[in-house]
Amino acid sequence: GGKDRRSGLILTIPLCLEQTSMDELSVTLDYLLSIPSEKCKARGFTVIVDGRKSQWNVVKTVVLMLQNVVPAEVSLVCVVKPDEFWDKKVTHFCFWKEKDRLGFEVILVSANKLTRYIEPCQLTEDFGGTLTYDHMDWLNKRLVFEKFTKESTSLLDELALINNGSDKGTQQERERSIDLNFLPSVDPETVLQTGHELLSELQQRRFNGSDGGVSWSPMDDELLAQPQVMKLLDSLREQYTRYQEVCRQRSKRTQLEEIQQKVMQVVNWLEGPGSEQLRTQWGIGDSIRASQALQQKHEEIESQHSEWFAVYVELNQQIAALLNAGDEEDLVELKALQQQLSDVCYRQASQLEFRQNLLQAALEFHSVAQDLSQQLDGLLGMLCVDVAPADGASIQQTLKLLEEKLKSVDLGLQGLREKGQSLLDQISNQASWAYGKDVTIENKENVDHIQGVMEDMQLRKQRCEDMVDVRRLKMLQMVQLFKCEEDAAQAVEWLSELLDALLKTHIRLGDDAQETKVLLEKHRKFVDVAQSTYDYGRQLLQATVVLCQSLRCTSRSSGDTLPRLNRVWKQFTVTSEERVHRLETAVAFHSTAEKILQECPEQPEAFNEMDQFDEIEAVGKSLLDRLTVPVVYPDGSEQYFGSPSDMASAAEHIREKMKLVSLKKQQLRQPEATTPES
Repeated sequence: GGKDRRSGLILTIPLCLEQTSMDELSVTLDYLLSIPSEKCKARGFTVIVDGRKSQWNVVKTVVLMLQNVVPAEVSLVCVVKPDEFWDKKVTHFCFWKEKDRLGFEVILVSANKLTRYIEPCQLTEDFGGTLTYDHMDWLNKRLVFEKFTKESTSLLDELALINNGSDKGTQQERERSIDLNFLPSVDPETVLQTGHELLSELQQRRFNGSDGGVSWSPMDDELLAQPQVMKLLDSLREQYTRYQEVCRQRSKRTQLEEIQQKVMQVVNWLEGPGSEQLRTQWGIGDSIRASQALQQKHEEIESQHSEWFAVYVELNQQIAALLNAGDEEDLVELKALQQQLSDVCYRQASQLEFRQNLLQAALEFHSVAQDLSQQLDGLLGMLCVDVAPADGASIQQTLKLLEEKLKSVDLGLQGLREKGQSLLDQISNQASWAYGKDVTIENKENVDHIQGVMEDMQLRKQRCEDMVDVRRLKMLQMVQLFKCEEDAAQAVEWLSELLDALLKTHIRLGDDAQETKVLLEKHRKFVDVAQSTYDYGRQLLQATVVLCQSLRCTSRSSGDTLPRLNRVWKQFTVTSEERVHRLETAVAFHSTAEKILQECPEQPEAFNEMDQFDEIEAVGKSLLDRLTVPVVYPDGSEQYFGSPSDMASAAEHIREKMKLVSLKKQQLRQPEATTPES
């Protein structure tokens, strides 16, 4: 960094005790001499050969080598001799002898006398000067500068190639050029940072002093390096800015191409395998299980579509972001991609939704059909079981249950028709674009199946209705049969009650003829009521026979009701005849007795025939005898009228009247006895 009195640069060559390689020294000198500018080189060099630690022959070799390396630039060579004595004569003679041939002056000088030729401020401390110099620091800075210069120059070439390749040629050529040289060999940011740090260090050493506070002038190579570094940095910044724009454009184009590629992947899958999956799924199944299996298959298809729909959502967001921040030239292409992607995805989603709704409607249709089939099976099973109810109430309950089941079947069939019509409407609304092909044949199979199910259910329901009509008629007849049987049994009960009333309450014979006649008339009316009851019972039993024949069954109660009715009626008839006979006898008795008792004694001629008294006595005795005799039924059983006390009271009344008749007879006989005596 020092300069001689001619402003020439000072080159110091320190020699050491070890063997010095002349080749390496030559290379080093070439490198050092390449650093200064041509202007500096023109002022010449002062070379200081420090031979204090070396031998004379080495020093001589180095001096001679300077002739070959830098003969024109060297103006003075100062050989610093060691403290030990060299052969002055030899050394001086040799340098003096070779002066003309060398082209520069060589002087031998001790270190303390070097200031005679060079200013102390231009010498380092090793030679007694004050020039501050750190060789390792200079070496490190030089290595950094060399590395920066090499890297920046190479980077500038690469960036220029990339940038120039993107500015010319067709789009494909630009992309091909960018692809081949897209990534520089070194990081531009790192190189720029290194250059800035180097420039900052060079500028700092220019204005700051050394650690000792003494200001110093930077070396020419450092002054020369600053504009080189600044120029390289300016060029790097310019090329790097262009490179960033190229990368941005490339990144945008790459992103756009990736989006376009992904869009086409989504579109191709949805229009290819996705549509093919839906194209093969057109059936609706013929049962609940089949529809559920199709639904499960459809869910698997939806799951596969969901993955692509997720990609669609992501792509749509990316496209929207690019549209918000994109260039005008990309808007048309981005909008076209977005529209194409949306159209395909929405169309496919509509197909999936339509298919799902169709399968759900089919499942509901088959569910209603299965429920209706089970209801029809239950109704048919109920109709196939023979009716064997215990009474009319159970028949009414069964008939009510039958009507409820039939009503439930009607509602089920109505629901099936509604579900079927809804399903048919969905199928009819299915257009050919729904699956990408003509679905008329497949739809016809589905329509035929739906209509077949509804027609089959209608026929089954009609058959059940016909059977219900027959069963209803049969059950109504059975209700009528039970009613007739109940009423016939009731008639028997009524007739039995009339018989019981006849025996227990119809016991009076009257106190006179008039009262007895009234009792006889009442009895005839009583008999008419019994006759009507008996006839009603007979009619009911005849109706049960007809109903049993119609129902082809044997009545459980009419078999013993008719004998009971006939038995009670015969008992009633026998009892009624006995009652009539007694009343008629009583009428005859009271009439004759009243006639005799009402005759006046002054008319004895009326009693000339005493046989009337005998007759009335015979009638009275006969009546008294009948009162003590029970009623004998055809089956041999006996039954008395009233209680013994009741019969005794009636008999006493007859005896009293017979006594009156007897007294009357005696009264009539007394005049006959007195007349002959007179």
